Amino acid sequence: MNLSGQAVSGLMRFYKIPPANFLVAYDDLDLPLGTIRIRPSGGSAGQKGIGSIIEQLGTADFARMRLGIGRPPGQMDAAAYVLQKFSTPEQEIVNLTLDRAAKAAQVFIERGLEPAMNLFNGALKEG
Repeated sequence: MNLSGQAVSGLMRFYKIPPANFLVAYDDLDLPLGTIRIRPSGGSAGQKGIGSIIEQLGTADFARMRLGIGRPPGQMDAAAYVLQKFSTPEQEIVNLTLDRAAKAAQVFIERGLEPAMNLFNGALKEG
């Protein structure tokens, strides 16, 4: 995952995908579980996979969809946290969030970035 840029740049060149048509989805410790945040561009914020993509593409101007997983409890190592299984209640939230993320990606493809941001940015709604 930390070298995602190699695969992404190769696919983008092969299929001639412009950065404007590209959306990267990834987990984010800085967002609460169940939150989606779509942005048109930005830095890596320390996320090594995104840093690799930026480096390989030579630009940070591509859309990204951050999927919140929350912070590890206490002094738990972040790497261990992202690799552990979700609890049953957390998994239910993850499943709903992934459904929303898939719908957001579809809106991005069909209608563009702005509608996807307007419809899907934010926390999972109760009920």
